[in-house]
Parts: sequence; C-alpha cells; structure tokens
Amino acid sequence: MGIFRFIRISSALWSFAGWWLLVRLHLLRPAEHPAQRLSRMLERLGTTFVKLGQGVGLRRDLLPDEYVAALEGLQDRVAPFAGELAVAEITRALGKPPGELFATFDETPLAAASIAQVHCARLQDGTEVIVKVRRPDIRRQVAQDMRLLRLTVRALLWLLPFLRRYAPLDTLAEAEDGLRREMDFREEARSMQRFHEAFRDWPAIHIPRVFDTLSTDSVLVQARSGGRRVDDVSLVEQGPALAKTFVSAYLHQFFVLGLFHGDPHPGNLFVMDDGRICFHDFGLVGFLDRDSRRNLAAFMQAFVHQDADWLLDAYLDMGVLAEDLDIMVYRAGLERLLEDYARLPLKDWSFAVAFLRIARLGQGRDVRFPRSLLVLMRTLFLMETTVRSLDPEFNLLDGLAGQAEPIAKAAFEERAATGKARLGYEAGIAAQDLPDSLGKWVRRVRQQGFEIRLQHRGLHDLEQHLDRSSNRLSLALLALGLYIASALLMPLDVSPRIAGMPLPALITLGLALWVTLRLVGGISRSGRL
Repeated sequence: MGIFRFIRISSALWSFAGWWLLVRLHLLRPAEHPAQRLSRMLERLGTTFVKLGQGVGLRRDLLPDEYVAALEGLQDRVAPFAGELAVAEITRALGKPPGELFATFDETPLAAASIAQVHCARLQDGTEVIVKVRRPDIRRQVAQDMRLLRLTVRALLWLLPFLRRYAPLDTLAEAEDGLRREMDFREEARSMQRFHEAFRDWPAIHIPRVFDTLSTDSVLVQARSGGRRVDDVSLVEQGPALAKTFVSAYLHQFFVLGLFHGDPHPGNLFVMDDGRICFHDFGLVGFLDRDSRRNLAAFMQAFVHQDADWLLDAYLDMGVLAEDLDIMVYRAGLERLLEDYARLPLKDWSFAVAFLRIARLGQGRDVRFPRSLLVLMRTLFLMETTVRSLDPEFNLLDGLAGQAEPIAKAAFEERAATGKARLGYEAGIAAQDLPDSLGKWVRRVRQQGFEIRLQHRGLHDLEQHLDRSSNRLSLALLALGLYIASALLMPLDVSPRIAGMPLPALITLGLALWVTLRLVGGISRSGRL
C-alpha cells in the first residue's frame, strides 16, 4: 500500500512541477492560474495534503496573494464515515458506548470534514451537545503521508537546489506540527476551557462549554450552540455594535490572555438569538507571550504615529529572525509604506496589510517568522475582513490602536505589580544573606589579602591597584546594601512621605545614590574600571 501511495504522491507533485516549469518558460499557455491547479491537486491527494496546504497558506510573507487565497480556500471534500465506526471510536475512547453516555445519540453525522465529523446528542440532564469524533486511522495515514512527502521534497531539492532558500522542509515541519496538534482534541478542549473562563463575564461573547470528562484525544463533547453567521445580511442594523464587540474581544485576547482564536472567518462566528457573538472551532489557536504583547502594542502605536524607525524596531522585536538584514532597504520600504497610508482615509488603514508589506520587504531571503507570528498575521487579516463585513465604515485605527494602548497598559501594570512583589521577596532574601556574605568576604580578605607582604619595590603599583580594587568593592557592597534596605522600607506606611515615598526609605536611597556617585567618580578619575 505504501509504495502505491508514494507513486501517487510523487507523480502528482512531479506532474505539477513539470507543468509549472513549462508555464514559467512560456512554453505552455495555462487554462487556469497555477494556484488553482495546485489547490485541486492537493484536494485530490486527500486529508494530509489539504491540511498541509492550509498550513502552508499561513506563509503570506513568501506566497503571492493568489496562492494564499487558493490554499486558505482548500475544502475538505470527503464523505462522512459510517455511524457504526463513530460509535466504536467513542466506546474505545470513553470506555462506554454512546447509549450509556448520552440520553440520545444520532448516528447520522451533522457534518463531516477531513479529520473528524460531528454528531448531535443529548446528555442525561437534557443538555444538547455535539460530539466531535476523529476519523479512524487518520493519524497513521497522516504519518505515512508525511514520510513519503519528505522523501519527494528532498528529491525535488536535489534537482532544483534554488528552492532551498525557501526552506521547504522547515515549512513542512511547521505545518506537520500544526496538523498533529489539530488531530489531538485535548489541545482544542484545553483552549476552549481557557476561552470559556476568560469570557465568562462578557455579556456579548459566548464560548461553548466543553465537557472535560467526555473528551479525549479523539472525542470532543461541547455544548451545542448556533445562530446566524456574522456575514448574514439580516444583521446589517446590528453590524456596528457587533464590530465594536468583536474588536474588543480580540484586543482582550491579544493583550490580556496572550491566547487568541486563530481562525475568525464567518463560518466560525455566529450571532445568537440574544445578540451574543459565539466562537466555534478552536483547532487553530495563537499564543503571545508577555514580550510579544508589548511589541505588538508598540507596532500598533508606531503605525499610528507614522514612525518608521519605531515601526522597524517593534517589527523585529516581535520575533522575526533576520540574517544580514539591510536596515536601509527596510527603512526606505517602511517610509514608502507610511507615505502610502498617509494618503488614505483613516477608515481604510489596515494593520494586517501593513504587517504583510513589511514581511515581504525581505522577499523570503532575510527574515524567518516563528509560527506564532504567521498565525497572528492570518488572524489580523480575517479579523479585519470580518469587521468590515459587519461595518464597512468601522475605523480600525481608532478601534484597534485606540483601544490597544489602555488595554495593554492595564495588563502590563498588573504584571508590574507582580514584579514588585517578587522584588520585595528577593530583596528580603538578599538582606538576610548579606551579613553572612559580607562576613565571609571580610574573613577571606583578612586571611589572604591583608597578610600579603609586597616587599619588592617593583610591585608598588600592583599594591596600589589592589588597594583601589578593595575600596571599590567595599563601596559597591555598601551601595548594594543601602539599595536593598531602601527597597525593604518602601512598603512602610509611615509619615512623613515625600513624592509618595516614606522618609526613611528616601534617606536610605539618597545615601545609596551618594555612595554610587562616589564610586563612579573614582572610576572616572582613574580612567579605567
């Protein structure tokens, strides 16, 4: 079976490569765009290649828009598998048949996709749920396809070495990792739980509840919910309010949670009868650590203020790996970008397009994107498209950048409070250890330093140097002790207070600064450290 699958994969890829080469050499006039032909080829090869194509479609920095659109539009044109197989998989995963787990279970699938299909069910307490069941044997099939695909790509790189600059094997590995996570429903369940808790108190956002005790790596049970798609024409009057809510929800995800829904297209967003926006399908989730959140906020602010240098710094700080980066080329490109936006109405400004244009300045040669930024770029595009479908007049500049600054500031202040608590703890530990450390140092100096007799006149300079070094070290330790003492005195609730600080802490801080200035002055006069 493996050899026949290998032949099918290889012949499809080589056939496309040969056709593409003839088109590029103008020896063949194509009846369709190469992106469409590639899309059809991947769909014929099945689940693995559809999902990998969708994963590769994240590489907006490398791929032309036509290829991105074709790969994102790949459809899972697969027939549902038999209900009996779904029952067997649920029984294997949960240890009991659906008849014992649910009050009712419909063996006829509600919908089917390449990785899983969903069935309607009702819990014993009457709660309506949907049961997502992974296709039997899909993991083995994907693993086999990936091995065969890597062999084929290595052969292509051997014959066409210029393709190496696009790092296709690395891109393939990233896409495979994403596909592996998508096939593990425990990842999706954990994400849903985090989102559900984060938006529990939001009156305008709904995240379906996931039932953890009924979910495994191959089965996911969640509360059933639905409504009208966000692009439904009947929602025109509600559009502006929904757009504002939608943007607020994403700013909360970006700057507070550090976790965001990575696939906000209209098929995953519903407006419920009570007006709440309901998110579905958490198979693709993006992550932003604390530094990435800060850098994203800086990127938005730099874009608003039209500062090319700040924009470039924020862009690189977000995690882009650059080799032999030509700063002048990037700066010139950024200045052209900002000039273009200066001519547009504010409502037409797009962070997603700006981010993409900056990414494409490297043309795939100078930069390398971590997966988190690729997911972020895709999310920004889909988010802006959804917002404009809800309210074509929505001002993204005010909606995103205007709200981003206070939300990010509040999140960072909360983190700063945690940092202050840690500083106080660490300072207390240091203060306890300081006397013992100083005692050990004095003993060492007394035993080794002060008993040294430098009789030779030629060592006079060395003796002076040692004296200066000892004095500087003593001053440095004294300054450190004063700084620690000042930090410990800061939380005291005593009067008087000057500039919000208690007087004892202020005096101790002043002494520490005075000692520091003496130390710096002595070093400056000597001209060396």
